[in-house]
Amino acid sequence: MKKAKRTPGEARLQIAAMPIRRMEDGSTEIMLVTSRTTQRWIVPKGWPIKGLKNHEAAAREAFEEAGVIGKISTKPAGRYIYWKRMRDHFVLCTVKLYLLEVERQLESWAEQGQRSSRWFKPEDAADLVDEPELSTAIRKLAAPVPG
Repeated sequence: MKKAKRTPGEARLQIAAMPIRRMEDGSTEIMLVTSRTTQRWIVPKGWPIKGLKNHEAAAREAFEEAGVIGKISTKPAGRYIYWKRMRDHFVLCTVKLYLLEVERQLESWAEQGQRSSRWFKPEDAADLVDEPELSTAIRKLAAPVPG
């Protein structure tokens, strides 16, 4: 089966999970993982998976990349655009971001030896990621709800 032809410059869709946990004091922490090649801090993400809804695919990426399991939002909590580094070129990607309320982290998981994972305060996570739009999305999600 051939892949659909893409218009040059057309953004490709990726899906991502933003693993979060609520602390006893009411604060929130966000888990970041490192990318495999450049070891930059990112959220678990990947391409849509045939047969899975986007939020289910986002949960699977978090499971494979960070070993976390929890409740995934069914609607995107945000989105961002970035340039994905391929072997010999870059691809423009639009990423749908789904919140994952982490219930537990496994002792071992698929990509454990290829990536690091760590919990951060939202403001620190926003400072550590390279993609400006991901940083903005983290800051928006971390902002206290007025009221």
